Amino acid sequence: MSSKDRYESGPAQGGAQAAGDEREASAAGDWGGGGADAPAPVVAVVGRPNVGKSTLVNRILGSRQAVVEDTPGVTRDRVAYDASWRGRSFTLVDTGGWEAFSSAAGAHASPNLAQQVTAQAQVSVEAADAVLFVVDAVVGVTDADEAVAAVLRRSGKPVVVAANKVDDAPAEPAVAALWSLGLGEPYPVSALHGRGSGDLLDVILAALPETPRESENTGGGPRRVALIGRPNVGKSSLLNKLAGQQRVLVDEVAGTTRDPVDELIELGGIPWRFVDTAGIRRRARETQGADFYAGLRTAGALERAEVAVVLVDASEPLAEQDLRIISMVIDAGRALVLAFNKWDLVDEDRRHRIDREIDRQLYTARWAPRVNISAKTGRHVEKLVPALETALAGWETRVPTGRLNAWLADLVAATPPPARGGRAPKILFATQAGIRPPHFVLFTSGFLEAGYRRFIERRLREEFGFQGSPVHLSVRLRQRQSGRPPSRSRGRSASRTGR
Repeated sequence: MSSKDRYESGPAQGGAQAAGDEREASAAGDWGGGGADAPAPVVAVVGRPNVGKSTLVNRILGSRQAVVEDTPGVTRDRVAYDASWRGRSFTLVDTGGWEAFSSAAGAHASPNLAQQVTAQAQVSVEAADAVLFVVDAVVGVTDADEAVAAVLRRSGKPVVVAANKVDDAPAEPAVAALWSLGLGEPYPVSALHGRGSGDLLDVILAALPETPRESENTGGGPRRVALIGRPNVGKSSLLNKLAGQQRVLVDEVAGTTRDPVDELIELGGIPWRFVDTAGIRRRARETQGADFYAGLRTAGALERAEVAVVLVDASEPLAEQDLRIISMVIDAGRALVLAFNKWDLVDEDRRHRIDREIDRQLYTARWAPRVNISAKTGRHVEKLVPALETALAGWETRVPTGRLNAWLADLVAATPPPARGGRAPKILFATQAGIRPPHFVLFTSGFLEAGYRRFIERRLREEFGFQGSPVHLSVRLRQRQSGRPPSRSRGRSASRTGR
């Protein structure tokens, strides 16, 4: 398996690797299937807020995948990552801070949200094969730590206690106090500097059930679908409805989701990997801290996806931010499906206005399949799969060169390109340079106006489809020779004339 980009200070001791650039979580239970022979064992990382769980996850993975900030409550959903150590694969599940009491919710999270975060952490423990309990060795055992330890003791799962923030040898004596948790030997580690992380991983592997050695995945895997849109348009609600469970947190406060959350879901007999992402805010300068890095993770999730479902709040007029997000998907070259969510809140008058708004403002994406859904009630959610299949089929369409040039010759004969500088350019031939998305190259004798290139793209779609996919059209000019050397006969004639 390919490794992730490393910290500047280096990965965990011994070089723990993240399993593949696409970071597809192949976990057991709630996180989908693993390899062809057996699912990878699952390690749930739990602990109270701000003890360094996400930092330790990044240390084990060897790259900055989890959002980290020196503020409690940054991580909220349970997020699964593929990892490996000493040739053995396992799934690492990062969780939100486990609050012992709802009244302990911080200033940036409502009590209801804090309860949901704790519930997600508890679900992670139930579905895991082993638990990595992270405790702040500098602070020592708190009431919240003791409450979490009591739950872990009753779970019956193997528990490894990580005494975090032991950055040097003088800090090690404080680790002994963690024996009072009643979960066995605490292992000192520094998630920030990597100190002791290799020894900790050896202990984690010993606590996991036997699993086949890691091997290269020869299959293509499920298709990756990114759910993107403005904050609070219903992305997490849609993922929960598709999964049939409370997979991610949903709250009325915008910006609840921060880390991209992968979920393997079977729809129509086909497995799909849906990725819930953080809402894309209006301006980058308006975001800071965790929200800023969440936006970067969203952009990365779009790059790894094959098709993007852009959710739009149908109960509100189309916003400039909706158009910017659609343009971002087109620029990224991903297949596109438009999902107008909250359709249960739309009356007859609003439906007519939506049609007019689409015709007037979404002229650059009229080719995208559109579904009107309600993630809350489940209305027409089943129409999402046919739209995804249509978009992916258009994204991977290839046109034979002979058929393409025959069609282009008829098109140019009927509507030749406009003249430029008194001379009309000629289109010599065309070829399709690639798919995903379709990319066509026109070889011409002169410059083609932007309007004529859009005309060709529009006619390409009318002839060959490409529904749900952007089409890239580029032009290459055939440079004419500036001058030709005189022929041999002309030279002899000039010589005789000179005589």
